[in-house]
Amino acid sequence: MVLTIDGYNKRLRIDDVNGHLNHALSEVEVLAEKNQAEKVIIKAKREDFSNLLEKGFLCEAVIDRYFLGSDMYFFCKYYQPERRNSTQWTTEDSIVEKVVQLQREVHIEQPPEHYLLRKITTDEVEQLAALYKKVFQIYPTPLHDPQYIKKTLQEGTIYYGYFYDSEIVSAASAEVNGFYKNAELTDCATLVEHRKHGLMKVLLQQLEADLKQQGIYCAYSIARALSFGMNAALHQLGYNYRGRLANNCYIFDKLEDMNVWVKNLSQPSIST
Repeated sequence: MVLTIDGYNKRLRIDDVNGHLNHALSEVEVLAEKNQAEKVIIKAKREDFSNLLEKGFLCEAVIDRYFLGSDMYFFCKYYQPERRNSTQWTTEDSIVEKVVQLQREVHIEQPPEHYLLRKITTDEVEQLAALYKKVFQIYPTPLHDPQYIKKTLQEGTIYYGYFYDSEIVSAASAEVNGFYKNAELTDCATLVEHRKHGLMKVLLQQLEADLKQQGIYCAYSIARALSFGMNAALHQLGYNYRGRLANNCYIFDKLEDMNVWVKNLSQPSIST
């Protein structure tokens, strides 16, 4: 079992289980109580679907082709009623309904030429951490720490950024799972004064191109459910909505629901 004990977000996350699922679930129950976890998340395979329902887990989202071409199901179990209940759920439903009505974009407009796009290296982790500190006061992972970013780079995460006057003003990453051939596009941040140029869409397209060169075609992203702009950008780039994770993690000053979006990078370009 590949398990992360996420004390900051008061949850456990099981990324993979090989062997007897029920034995793994027994261990998870013990660990959840020991660590006072409010939520457990399991990235489950199709064959475990019914078993997890029987064990009291809820299926909240799906990622197509996550496991070397087979679908993955986000199953969740809650240990506190407050963690299960979301006060913004109907508002977030409305946002998704409006987003999926938007026309998808075939050609993404390039930003002004004084913005320079390039891959970020370990030499720029201090500057990247400063960007994330400005954009996110609170974030589920320690992106304010340059050493953490450096570690993720060394482990295969790809970062691209837009530079303006030698300063990183927008960035995003792809966290690559080389074994199962998938990648999460994440850590999307743009300084407020640079958001009018559509930098993020171009960054995501660049990350997709990099992933395809590596033979990775399952791309997904998990966006704040209350963010119309980020959800709209993913839809317009050809991502499909696949569910919502309730009270998933702390961003800014509170727990937030997160929408799951998925794209098959092996398919042709976006059609309208």
